[in-house]
Amino acid sequence: MKFRNLEFGAVTIDGVAYDYDVIIEKGRVGKRKKKASRPFREIYGHTPLTAGENIPWDCKTLVIGNGIHGALPVVPAFEKAAAKHGVQLKIMHTDQAIEFLEKADLKSTNAILHLTC
Repeated sequence: MKFRNLEFGAVTIDGVAYDYDVIIEKGRVGKRKKKASRPFREIYGHTPLTAGENIPWDCKTLVIGNGIHGALPVVPAFEKAAAKHGVQLKIMHTDQAIEFLEKADLKSTNAILHLTC
């Protein structure tokens, strides 16, 4: 998987430009659907990452790129859900997440990448 041109609000993955948060599952890229997390927006000042979303739990490691500045809130219950699924979480700024993913085994590593804040 090749990542290019990470900037605020956009990234190119394998030659395709994305201008929204993405989920990477088994090497395939899809859109993060955050509707289930929106009710928590006022509490966190931003739509956080919650376990109510369609999370790609079928992995050993789940990488969370929490934004350019690391401002995506990850609710505490999300970490508990990861433990329940036996998934190791790696939460880091999105540029660091991309560096990690470029070297990772994508058969056992999934990701959620937040492209702003």
